Amino acid sequence: MSPEEVLAVGRHALEITLLLAAPPLLVALAVGLLVGIFQAATQINEMTLSFIPKLVAVALSLMVAGPWMLKLIVAYMRELYESIPGLLG
Repeated sequence: MSPEEVLAVGRHALEITLLLAAPPLLVALAVGLLVGIFQAATQINEMTLSFIPKLVAVALSLMVAGPWMLKLIVAYMRELYESIPGLLG
């Protein structure tokens, strides 16, 4: 297995990880920003106020994006398992 192949497999793994992490993280970022703007506008300085909306939004994003994320990771794992003979020999 050449160093180029190792780097290609590692790069692809990082790309898949980024794609899988993006939906819930972006939703949490957006909800946190909206709650922060709401807190600044109303001068409510409660640190725990953003926890429940973020939790609900991330759960909803996982429900919506979950099937796509599952297909993506299954396709990646299938591709990785199928490439093992070519990587070893």
